[in-house]
Parts: sequence; structure tokens; C-alpha cells
Amino acid sequence: MLNMLLVEDNLRLQEGLKTGLEATGAVTVTGTCVAGEEALACCLDGPPPDAILMDVALAGEMNGIEAAVAIRREFPRLPVVFYSIQDDDAYFRAFRRAGILSHYAYVRKSNYLLPAMIVPLLLDAVSGRSFVDPEIEARVQEVRHRDAHDPMALLEPNEQIVAQMLAQGLTNEQIAARLGFPATSAPSAAPTARFTPPGAWWTALPTRRSPARGPPSSWGADGWSSGTTRGRQPYSTNAANGSPRIGASKIGRLTDDRLDRAGLGLDRRFAI
Repeated sequence: MLNMLLVEDNLRLQEGLKTGLEATGAVTVTGTCVAGEEALACCLDGPPPDAILMDVALAGEMNGIEAAVAIRREFPRLPVVFYSIQDDDAYFRAFRRAGILSHYAYVRKSNYLLPAMIVPLLLDAVSGRSFVDPEIEARVQEVRHRDAHDPMALLEPNEQIVAQMLAQGLTNEQIAARLGFPATSAPSAAPTARFTPPGAWWTALPTRRSPARGPPSSWGADGWSSGTTRGRQPYSTNAANGSPRIGASKIGRLTDDRLDRAGLGLDRRFAI
């Protein structure tokens, strides 16, 4: 006779399974639970069962797979039969990551409706064998393949958080504030563009000109101001790696004269 713990949050189904399994004469249901936390406590507080019939979606914070992992951490290779109707990717992902290799079965309720079909699964799990319903296996592999080709999977966890914030439309300053980084520069204003008729050039606003601007000969060859003399914007380097660093409030700008010489009616402010 197999002593079994039944973990099922649907009370009507729980009662039907208990009655049907005990009617086979091969199983004695020694306890029933509706949550994973309750199942873990039941195993810790008394003699562990010979096997567990575990629903995947449960009433508590833990799902059935997380509960089984927690239980098997205390009782290695305790036989578990996952019995579920859920088709959510999260459950298949959790099952794949759980690393359960033996003494288990994972089947769909719809394919194993009769208690007499469940008993062989329990006995096989007790014997150390494993079985996965072909439909479940197909879904697990589908989720695995999708995850393996997910661009977000290439990013570190913190990078994924930043990418999600960018997708929400947050600015660099807002993202830095949410992540707890101190502000190192003035917030950058989003430029607005105005379209002008053919023959003219577009203008990007807003614009702020330096009140003390030196002659064009004092500017760098690339049009960016350098140094700290009058008429030039301060330029500094990153102390960590020596790379150029320009504060948001001290951004170098292309000058009107250079733009005029290039034939562009363009007045633009660059912001980082």
C-alpha cells in the first residue's frame, strides 16, 4: 500500500481523486493540501509520504514545481507526480529550470482522468523512473527554444531592467534615479524639430549660446570646444579610464560660423 500526499487546490477534484485513488486498493491518501507551503510543512512535521500527487497551480505563493523542489531539498528524490491542466509558459520554464531528473512524472489532467491511470505513474516514480506527457514535453521544448533565441536573454539582469525602462520611454536621468545612481549632470532636454519649406534647412530647438565665445581660430578642428580658456567649454576626462567626459551642462556645440561656412542654415545644440 502506497502512502500518498495529495496537493490539489480544487476541493471538489481533491475529494474525487482521494476517493478514486483509495478505491483502487493500491493507495492510501495520508494527507491533503491546497498550497505548496502547506505541503512542505506537512512533510516536515510528520513522516514523509511515499509519493506526492501535486497540482502545478496552487492556492499559495508557491506553485507545485517550486513546492516539489523545496520538499526534495529536504527529502532527496521523494517521488512526485505533477498533475496539471495549466498551459502557461511560466510553469514549463520553472519545470525545466528545476533540474528534476528522476522519481517523477509530469502529465496533463485531461490525458489521465481516471485514478487507475494515475496509480502506475506513482508506482513508476517510486521505482525511480521518470515520465513526461508528450504534450508537456513538446511545450517544454517550445519554451526552451523560444528562450534560447530571446534577445533579452543575451543581457545581464540589470541590463534587462534598463532595456525595459527604455521601452517605457524613460530618460537616462529617470532610469539613473530609479536605479539609485547619483545625478552627475543636468537633465538633457529632448530636442524638438521644425520642418521648413524646400530650399531651407530644419532647425532643432532649444538653443543656448555661450556668452563668452572666442574666435573660430580658437575652436578645435572638429568644431568641438576644448580646454578651459575664455570662449571655450570646459573639457574633462573620466578618472576611471581616461575617456572623454562632457557634462550635460557643458556640452560642446557646433558654431554658427562653421555651419555658415558649410552652407547650412542650422542652429543645433548637442546634449548627452
